[in-house]
Amino acid sequence: MSRTAIIAGSGRLPQILAAALEAPVYVTLSDVAVPDGLDHVSARVEKLGKLFKVLKARDVTSVTFAGAMARPKVNPVLLDRHALRLATSLGKGDDALLREVIAVFEAQGFTVRAATDICPELSLPAGTLWGRKPTATDISDAARARSVLAALSPLDVGQGAVCAGGQMLGIETLQGTDAMLGFVAATPAHLRRDRGVFVKMPKAGQDGRIDLPTIGMDTVKAVIKAGLGGIVIPAGGVIVLDRAAVKQRIEEAGLFLNTI
Repeated sequence: MSRTAIIAGSGRLPQILAAALEAPVYVTLSDVAVPDGLDHVSARVEKLGKLFKVLKARDVTSVTFAGAMARPKVNPVLLDRHALRLATSLGKGDDALLREVIAVFEAQGFTVRAATDICPELSLPAGTLWGRKPTATDISDAARARSVLAALSPLDVGQGAVCAGGQMLGIETLQGTDAMLGFVAATPAHLRRDRGVFVKMPKAGQDGRIDLPTIGMDTVKAVIKAGLGGIVIPAGGVIVLDRAAVKQRIEEAGLFLNTI
């Protein structure tokens, strides 16, 4: 039987994928929670060759990457040749590093699977609209935020932005979405022309098999706290965790979520 290994970071996504797969191998590279009853492998990023041997011995033919992962702190003395290849990319942007990660696993014969390939219901189809109908200003703000993110894609900056009344209030950088939305929440009212829209989308040319943007209840709570009016994401391009709860909270708060 061919098996899939989950290279698991923090958060609920790895556990969701584990529940959807038959006999998955749960691989951790850091100290994260491991669900009971799974075939667990604790590995070191410096010793990828050893991990590859373990996975092949367990009949693993494909891997999927899920959950939040920080850039690893590596001990250069312990690096094997596979890890050394990745280490040379640590100083580059996230996209360059992640492409190299995929290449290293594919070079060993593993198929790299997207989370949405395993659980298609994690993303939303085109035309999804939860909550209120967006206003003309909302639509315009979303378009501006999208154009800014598209322009920044070659610079490998971030996956999220906020626009309100034509003004950019926040652009996601290394600190992440929560930090950006916290910054927007702290923006004085007199500097804001409208409620504003949060846009989350992959970078142009990003490989959707790894680090696909993700939103969930924590995101919705942060959007509400920031006083924004809605969320716009691309159809099939963003993972939505806890879909039913997210939809209900958006409707209760008078917000909207729209796919484009």
